[in-house]
Amino acid sequence: MIVLNVTYKCMPEKRDEFLEMIMTEGIDAASRAEAGNIKYDYYYPADCSDELFLVEKWRDADALAEHGRQAHFARLGKLKTEFVTETVIEKFELQE
Repeated sequence: MIVLNVTYKCMPEKRDEFLEMIMTEGIDAASRAEAGNIKYDYYYPADCSDELFLVEKWRDADALAEHGRQAHFARLGKLKTEFVTETVIEKFELQE
């Protein structure tokens, strides 16, 4: 299993709008519906008003690679140019 902890550092006061766009456009739902997806959930860090945290879990590297080829993944990338100043990704590979 592959786990990604993704921190989006959003432009000041843009975090809520960014998450709203993700949900309105169905990016989160489409990602959860992909074969090989185990978890895809967004969270607000308690100590930072301009960050959005995403936890992703994928069955394997192939499922994650396929995720990167999806139209909704590309759309998220475009939204990031409007709302995000930096993306930090931590990747973990876990044995089951």
